[in-house]
Amino acid sequence: MHQSFRVVLLLAGLGLWLGLPAQNAWQRAADRLANHPSLKHGSISLCVVEVESGRTVAAVSPGQSLRPASNLKVLTTGSALAMLGPNYRYTTSLSYEGQINGEGQLQGDLVLSGNGDPTLGSAEMEGKPGPTRLLRQLRLSVQRAGIRQVKGAIVADAHVFGSQAYCRSWPWEDLGNYYAAGVWSLNWHENMYYLDFQQAAQGRRPGIAGTRPSIPGLTLVNELTSGAPGSGDQAYLFGGPYQMERYVRGSIPAGSGRFSIKGSIPNPPLFLAQELRRSLSEVAIGSGPPDVRFHPSAGNAGPTLFTHRSPTLAAIAGRCNMKSVNLYSEALLRTIGLERGPEASPAGGIEAMRQYWEGRGLSWSGVYLEDGSGLSPSNAVPARFLAAFMRKMAVGPAKAAAAFRASLPVAGRSGSMQYSLRGTRAEGRLRAKTGTMRRVRAFTGYATARGGQELAFAVIVNDFSGSGGRMRQLLEQFLLALCEN
Repeated sequence: MHQSFRVVLLLAGLGLWLGLPAQNAWQRAADRLANHPSLKHGSISLCVVEVESGRTVAAVSPGQSLRPASNLKVLTTGSALAMLGPNYRYTTSLSYEGQINGEGQLQGDLVLSGNGDPTLGSAEMEGKPGPTRLLRQLRLSVQRAGIRQVKGAIVADAHVFGSQAYCRSWPWEDLGNYYAAGVWSLNWHENMYYLDFQQAAQGRRPGIAGTRPSIPGLTLVNELTSGAPGSGDQAYLFGGPYQMERYVRGSIPAGSGRFSIKGSIPNPPLFLAQELRRSLSEVAIGSGPPDVRFHPSAGNAGPTLFTHRSPTLAAIAGRCNMKSVNLYSEALLRTIGLERGPEASPAGGIEAMRQYWEGRGLSWSGVYLEDGSGLSPSNAVPARFLAAFMRKMAVGPAKAAAAFRASLPVAGRSGSMQYSLRGTRAEGRLRAKTGTMRRVRAFTGYATARGGQELAFAVIVNDFSGSGGRMRQLLEQFLLALCEN
């Protein structure tokens, strides 16, 4: 028998002995992706591991650190579920400082206090009151306490997370937009507003029709133009935290109707206090001007009038991963730092995660993090790390693993994977978080192979050529191969 033929037989037999497909179709699919012309000048980091055994079954530059974009949310949400538990809830309370006299005058302040609930006043979370209903509940609690006038201020106590609401390495062009809404220990309406325009003819300036909700003191400088019909939302809002003047640049499609974009509220704790003051004025309860507190009060906390509990962390992680909500992941990162780390900051949360996962045997080598959402271009992680993390999550703790798995979009059925791989073997058999930034596409998740093995995978590409849509198609072809072989 020819020596080379013996080697081929030996390798094939070794593959079968290891429980891998002959010649490993997964690796071949990975190599095809890596050798595509779109990545000639780009970078790829790819790793696939078998969950049960921990064996690596496909890899391309698995140790190379690349920008993960929103794939970073799997680390933040998974860590929060593992470290805090799926049933963790945030609390927000309304109390008062001072005394209520016989005439119903509060000789002191009404104080709203929170520890970071990103869903407070959200209209998107099922089973919890939206902003109108929650304001009514707050107002009723004041009325039931017999308060008819607040001689002091309505204070938003946001000291738990402090005033540094944004990651310092987030791009300036992102800060005024809803997806870069910072996070405070008192958030409101997902820290975003709708900006409505009256569309105009191509080349003309569309007029501003208002904001929803109305934000006191917000000034908008309109430098927008009308693009071609059907050209989509190409508008950006420019303005930093606490800045009440925002510039609107770019374009929206030409037309004759209304068109809406979303911006970030400059100071959500202040806006919440303003909203409560407005609600109280509707029943003739007056108060002093709203105020924000970023440092702990030197006085004693007064009686609590109302306490609001958030949805469970499992529900928050579910919306975070299904809809890729940056606000939620940034709140979770700071909460990890608050509950399990040195401080309620991005750095505190990252350090707490590092210690936890290294304690579970996960190497942090090559991991460089700035935030919890993936919005910072300074983040970088290797695919090997993400795939190993996914395996660690899959093997326990059981309740955290189940909640985490349920939070991930399902191919052909939900979230950002709803329209991907429909009608293929991957539909319903693959769960993945997507990641998208300029010249970045990534997928991290779980796949069930033809033989029934569960695979944990991560694939990140940076600086590819061609369109992002075409690169996503190439990545999806690789994900399909995981399920077909």
